Amino acid sequence: MNAIQITYEEVRSRMRPGDVIAFGGKGNSSDIIKFATFSDVSHVAAVLQTKALNDRTGRFFNEIIESTTLNGATGVRTTRLSDCLSVYDGEVWWLPLAERIRAGGFDEVTFYNFLFQQRGKNYDLPQAVKAGIDLLDRLPFSGKDGPTLNREDFSRFFCSELVAAAFEKAGVTGTINASEVTPIDLCRWQIYQNSYYQLKGDPQKRISRFNTASPADWNVGRQTDNGDDSRAVEEGTALVFQEQ
Repeated sequence: MNAIQITYEEVRSRMRPGDVIAFGGKGNSSDIIKFATFSDVSHVAAVLQTKALNDRTGRFFNEIIESTTLNGATGVRTTRLSDCLSVYDGEVWWLPLAERIRAGGFDEVTFYNFLFQQRGKNYDLPQAVKAGIDLLDRLPFSGKDGPTLNREDFSRFFCSELVAAAFEKAGVTGTINASEVTPIDLCRWQIYQNSYYQLKGDPQKRISRFNTASPADWNVGRQTDNGDDSRAVEEGTALVFQEQ
């Protein structure tokens, strides 16, 4: 399925927290990710919306939260989406979360709370590499976990691990191993609206097998070293970050 070509200005007001932004970069690291995962997608982020606490005008800003090493960043951060689009060299797609998912138990408060707790954590390069190499996830003959199967660990994050973990906490998926989810994996989960939209880049690029896979397929090898990071953010902070 090819994306619908559209500008950010046309869809800005339609974006909602929990939507996914997918990227296809042109740098060396992006090329390696795309080669390893046989796709045009190298990075993903989640949409958040912010407003000033006492603003009565109804204005809001679309932000993204991501774990990245781009432009000197080395972990989980928030960025104004419009600023990201103005400088990004590559493809950018908007993947709206399906209405059936929102109506079926998507806990937006838990989604925000979990993501806020991860800000400032470092980028997890070793797990990012292993997530893209599935050849030895299971050892032949013995059926035991292999050396490339990640144990779920949220002390650090790579991009798709962060978004997948937030979806799991917020009730979008069942039990999964978020540390095994690659950027293209997340884009293939059957949790989005039927169409996706390209905001920037080569219109010949696409997200292969978009919206076709069950997240349950990533419930593999899930031994966890995680504490509970879904506790509420400080009172007042949650009021600043609200959907409009």
